[in-house]
Amino acid sequence: MFFFEILSINRNRNFLNFLVLVFLVNVSLLILPSDIFASDLTMADKVIIEKEKRRLHLLNNNKIIKSFSVALGLSPLGHKQYEGDSKTPEGSYFLDGRNQNSDFFLSIHVSYPNSTDIQAAKNNGLSPGGEIMIHGQPNNPIYPDAYYEAKDWTNGCIAVSNGDMMDIWMTIPDMIIPIDILP
Repeated sequence: MFFFEILSINRNRNFLNFLVLVFLVNVSLLILPSDIFASDLTMADKVIIEKEKRRLHLLNNNKIIKSFSVALGLSPLGHKQYEGDSKTPEGSYFLDGRNQNSDFFLSIHVSYPNSTDIQAAKNNGLSPGGEIMIHGQPNNPIYPDAYYEAKDWTNGCIAVSNGDMMDIWMTIPDMIIPIDILP
């Protein structure tokens, strides 16, 4: 009998602990500032890359809300002309897809090549390439971290640190938005 009384007390204590927890969660929701919730984050509606400054800017209503340092293609000067030139494109494109299972820590697809890029490459008998992304660091790096932090290293993509990529991923909505890549 004594054993069942202890179980009953423990059940009541667990239930009481549960009620206290529910109460504390509800009170915290009332007193915490609303800007901590993800649904209240200011979302980007445009991205601008300044290649020369190695900067990525997230904008909302034409105002910069966040900026990040970037690494570019191994040959960063000039517009991408063809597949394999290791250049990062320049021009107006769209961010049109997300990949959480890429070879890099998250990636967001840039709509390069556009019709002008395709025609220019075709006129030279070349492929314009594609698969340009904004992405984090390689999931399986072949160089030390310092290599990726100190220089341009991509095949034409726009790379950021993994922490910055997480911030970008959370601030860019899962929808098509414009990106301008400036010289």
